[in-house]
Amino acid sequence: MSLVIAISTDLIAITLLAYVLYFRRHRRRDLLLSYIALNVGVFAVTMALSSVEVGIGLGIGLFGILSIIRLRSDQITQQEIAYYFVSLALGLLAGLQPSPLWVTPALSALMLLVMAVIDSPHVAPGSRRHTITLDRAFTNEAELSAHLEQTLDAHVTRVEVLDVDLVRDTTLVDVRYSARVVQADAREEGAVLKHGQSSRFRPLLGTLPFFRHGSSAAGHGEHAPALERFQAPDVAGPESEWRDEHADSTKQHAAATR
Repeated sequence: MSLVIAISTDLIAITLLAYVLYFRRHRRRDLLLSYIALNVGVFAVTMALSSVEVGIGLGIGLFGILSIIRLRSDQITQQEIAYYFVSLALGLLAGLQPSPLWVTPALSALMLLVMAVIDSPHVAPGSRRHTITLDRAFTNEAELSAHLEQTLDAHVTRVEVLDVDLVRDTTLVDVRYSARVVQADAREEGAVLKHGQSSRFRPLLGTLPFFRHGSSAAGHGEHAPALERFQAPDVAGPESEWRDEHADSTKQHAAATR
């Protein structure tokens, strides 16, 4: 029963870590495979060794085998090294099968929760770090910080000069800064929405005098409602007079066209 719980806990934990937390955020399929392979391999070896007596020499040899894993290849970041460490810890924890049985699921859930919170995009979203090569040789740190703030349009929190080449007139710096673009875009978007909401009803507000004057009891001719302005005249005469007037207007129009 404990073996089934250990295997189920490890598979569920590494799936959540490698796919849900890492791949859906960072989209690197090669590291997804590396995390799962490392976790399953460590889990299998640890579970196999826990059933036999292991000497000190074998333990040192296992640490030597694990040390061949190079975590610095192919531009891997410190953030991805953290996922490596957690996947390794999950495999070791499930393979050792500590007692009581709830320890392995509880500690695995705790590690997943910490990674989900710390690696969340809502934690320090404006914090950035870059290694930049400048086309000037800066020897004054204050001038360098001012130039970086103007170039990056951000608030520089830390600058570390890695190299200054006075011959080629270049400076290599490691800069950490807080982006202002996110805050500026949010303010600009809010201003646009506010302007749109205020200007959306301007045409409607312009028609209020029309309805106000048209609906008044006195009423002006120029502001009268459309039905009143284009209402047919009240004719009290008989229908024959209508026909005669229409015939006279037709005759006048024919004479004018001649």
